[in-house]
Amino acid sequence: MFAPSGLTATVDEGTTVLDAARAVRVDLDSTCGGRGICGRCQVVPTTGSFPKWQIESAADSVSAWTSVEEEYTGRRPIADGQRLGCAALVCGDVVVEVPAASQVHRQVVRKSVDLGNLQIDPIVRLHYVELPTAEFGAELGGLQEQIIESLTRDFDVTPSAIDPRILPLLAPAAKRGGNAITVAVRNADTISAVYPGYVDRAVGIAVDVGSTTIAAHLVDLATGEILATNGIMNPQIRFGDDLMSRVSYVMMNPGGEVELTRAIRTALDTMIGELVDEAGLDRDAVVEMTIVGNPIMHHIVLGIDPTPLGQAPFTLATNAAVTTRASDLALDARFCDVYLLPCIAGHVGADMAGAILAEGPHRHDELQLLVDVGTNAEIVFGNASHVLAASSPTGPAFEGAQISAGMRATAGAIERVRIDRTTYEPSVRVIGAEVWSDDPDFASQSSKLDISGICGSGIIEVIGEMFLAGLIDVDGTIRSDGPGKSDRIFADGRTFSYRLFGESANPAENINITQDDVRAIQLAKAALRAGIDLLCEHNGTTDPNAIGSVRLAGAFGAHIDPLYAKVLGLVPDVPVAQVASVGNAAGAGAVRALLSAQQRREIESTARRVDKIETATEPRFQELFVNAMGFPHTTMATPNLATETVLPVAQERSASTGSRQRTGRRRPR
Repeated sequence: MFAPSGLTATVDEGTTVLDAARAVRVDLDSTCGGRGICGRCQVVPTTGSFPKWQIESAADSVSAWTSVEEEYTGRRPIADGQRLGCAALVCGDVVVEVPAASQVHRQVVRKSVDLGNLQIDPIVRLHYVELPTAEFGAELGGLQEQIIESLTRDFDVTPSAIDPRILPLLAPAAKRGGNAITVAVRNADTISAVYPGYVDRAVGIAVDVGSTTIAAHLVDLATGEILATNGIMNPQIRFGDDLMSRVSYVMMNPGGEVELTRAIRTALDTMIGELVDEAGLDRDAVVEMTIVGNPIMHHIVLGIDPTPLGQAPFTLATNAAVTTRASDLALDARFCDVYLLPCIAGHVGADMAGAILAEGPHRHDELQLLVDVGTNAEIVFGNASHVLAASSPTGPAFEGAQISAGMRATAGAIERVRIDRTTYEPSVRVIGAEVWSDDPDFASQSSKLDISGICGSGIIEVIGEMFLAGLIDVDGTIRSDGPGKSDRIFADGRTFSYRLFGESANPAENINITQDDVRAIQLAKAALRAGIDLLCEHNGTTDPNAIGSVRLAGAFGAHIDPLYAKVLGLVPDVPVAQVASVGNAAGAGAVRALLSAQQRREIESTARRVDKIETATEPRFQELFVNAMGFPHTTMATPNLATETVLPVAQERSASTGSRQRTGRRRPR
């Protein structure tokens, strides 16, 4: 049995505690997919009759200390009395306590939707029909024929078909409604739902299935009004924090794809119920759903094995839009059809198709760079004449993984950072507190927060600030002397680290930025920037000023400060006023496709015309990657950035030339 959930699992002897937890959906974290790397799955085995400090009493119920645990060197030490859930094997009846630190906490979901000027072109319309009273001897025809006759007469709509699932419901609905019913007609061709009496609201749900979070909007299909919004953690996280970990889980565990599909479908079904409850509706009101997601999420939702997407040549089962019934996806919405937007390439999915639909690079003459920043960055560049797309393997560093004090964007995570240029003292903002750490009210506002790490947006800002303060040079090296010999710079093995938060004499108890953290961000941002530069080269664009706009999309991209994106060199040296965070563009595209048949036709046509560039096979990618390692860039000049912030002295001298120079220091004034 697992505590505190009370869930019980019956498993074979030799099953890992983590696999037992997964079998009954216990809230046990694992970001590495059970490889004994992350240390997040720590548990406390006990007999249940003894307090956890008497762990030896459960020694016969779990395997002895394993080689995986013996060799574990992760950032989260194995606490006294605890075991790694992915290593400890069940040997008998045991109660397993899952500490709070090992549970998957609900993330702060901040996805929103911006539709701009959208003209609604409904896929599904409601029509109220009053049926004639049946009399003996009258030749009225069947109910289906009567309904079609009424629709033709009253609405100039002549459906050619009726969903077979609806036929058994016609007579009961007519009886309950006193011969008055409301029918839903999809695409002016198929009767897809029937309700007793008069019903004036049909709703749809637009879903963005991200690898970390799922965001959904309940929308009035007639008005476009957002009636309810819901966001949850993707439950697949327990199978691996990033996409490749989940694909690896499927490869290593026969039937693993079924588990992943079941997890995401269960979450979607739960969200449907919560959304309609919030709006005071029932599930029968839901007649349409759109889904966007990266190719792996797209395939898993459909029940398609994702493993071909985990290795070259990254073959999609289909890149076309898919329409299916909600019931075929095990979703309890009997009148609902589900439309999945088209994928573009093996690692450029329906989420980027949604972003294209929302931001519209294909609708304008000016060049637009659209970037969905995540574990696998998706990049689109072009205009009405030519649109290119690529993906770049940035890894999970931008989301806090692979960072020594990295964490998801939960309460207590550091999300913004400023460093004083004279004293080199930091000030931080944390999720859950409204003020900066140097504000007198910070202590009271943060007293109930566990400030234990830094999330992705905070990582971007702290490294940007360290560079601007001269604490990091162009090559990304944390300077050994530290400007002004700041005591926040300290020796950490053969390199140096910066103490960001905490006052403990033991460095391990503080939140530090290490040299490895900087390198992880350099590798991630270089991969992203190399992909961008590759698309620019393919388009013949060498001058950043020729780019009309840069849009940073996605749950993470939405919270990147455009200036720091430029300081780190994530994007080209476009004037900062032309760089914008556009929020959940993929979700906005899903809502557009929910409300408009024309938008569906547009994205299907556009996706077919996108020129796909495969970074893995491009000979120039490696050179561009190396050149992009420096801050902001090793070889490209940044004259616009030099006018937008105060750069370190050496960087100011090289901003106009693009030459590689180590960062100099300013003397305090």
